[in-house]
Amino acid sequence: MWNARTKNELIIEVWEKLDCESIGEREIEAIELVVSEKLGSSAVESPMIIARLLADEGAELRHAEIMELDVKRRLESPYDAMFRNILKFSDFKQTLRSLRRLENLRKKFVAEDDREGLRLMREIALKGKQRAQMISKNEKVAPDKRAQKMEIAEWFTIWLQSPEVFENWVVLRQNSTDFTKRFEEKES
Repeated sequence: MWNARTKNELIIEVWEKLDCESIGEREIEAIELVVSEKLGSSAVESPMIIARLLADEGAELRHAEIMELDVKRRLESPYDAMFRNILKFSDFKQTLRSLRRLENLRKKFVAEDDREGLRLMREIALKGKQRAQMISKNEKVAPDKRAQKMEIAEWFTIWLQSPEVFENWVVLRQNSTDFTKRFEEKES
């Protein structure tokens, strides 16, 4: 029934089939339903993202309705509180604390067979890894801080690949000669 090849094309196609001048709560919900049915619930964007895409295509937005729907969606998410401020990696201690919190959530989501929670948790960890890598490559950042962020990116990589062995690995890593030479002030 739908010819779109990408999510954005699908959103636009559904909007065109709705044949409406303006976009509000009802139209956004209709688009969300089709995207969820065709691509899965994890592919559904926030009402604000959908509205922005359609505004770029010329749709007139009923801003108050869209903002209200967006706030409602954000309040509905049971994951918001779990992930709020979880990602901190200004030093090794904070990074380890963050990864341990992510590991606790991972275990909870596995026990509850919560695939959406696992997906979001992985997404957060990947974001941490990518941000650490980005800082490690930034020439404006001091070399010692760049080296630390490169190490932190490696921690995220190990945890993402093998969360079950991470705790033992990180203890060995922090006690290694290489780590103590590179990062004089040892943090645990």
